[in-house]
Amino acid sequence: MDNKAIIKTQGLSVCFGERQILKNIDLKVPRRSIYGFLGPNGAGKTTLIRSLLNLVSHNQGTIKIFEKNPQKHRIELMKKIGSLIENPVLYPHLTGKENLTIYRKAYNLSKASIDRALEIVGMEESANRKTSTYSLGMKQRTGIAIALLHDPELLILDEPVNGLDPGGIREMRELIVDLNQKYDKTIFISSHLLSEVEKIVTDVGIINKGQLFFQGKLSEFENR
Repeated sequence: MDNKAIIKTQGLSVCFGERQILKNIDLKVPRRSIYGFLGPNGAGKTTLIRSLLNLVSHNQGTIKIFEKNPQKHRIELMKKIGSLIENPVLYPHLTGKENLTIYRKAYNLSKASIDRALEIVGMEESANRKTSTYSLGMKQRTGIAIALLHDPELLILDEPVNGLDPGGIREMRELIVDLNQKYDKTIFISSHLLSEVEKIVTDVGIINKGQLFFQGKLSEFENR
């Protein structure tokens, strides 16, 4: 296992019936990187994320996160990983803070974890509003706050800028860079918007039709 890789897969393949979704994916996500996993809709990005989180079984290959198999060490690894897959699941009749309280109790965390997470994502002033009044960008930030409650080392975000207006995209970019540089998080972010994600990532993986066509530093990709 490469000590610099916080996520590593070898020959990862996933099939749904006779349809192959992922084909021999060899992924390496460096520690403390912002890794952009890029490709068009339907390329297999969400399936790979679900495989990493042990939500989808893979047919072939291996997955290592923090040098451990997520199938055998699921509970231990979940303490180190925060994730937001597609849209956050929020209770619209509750405030942002009340939504976080539900997850805090499930994680058995201190009340201080809520204030810390809200401060990181810049949602302190809106925390007492019902989430039904939130914009999409505010909902995404609240979802990330939930993912940050237990102070994970690795954050996995699936299409976090999808559907946001230009202002929301800019704010999300700034938040992701802060999480990486100020709070020392390794961030794995999937997107179909290369033009936006390339502004913040350090490393990229390009996937299409279930195959990984490029992986490396952003500078290497731009040189090509």
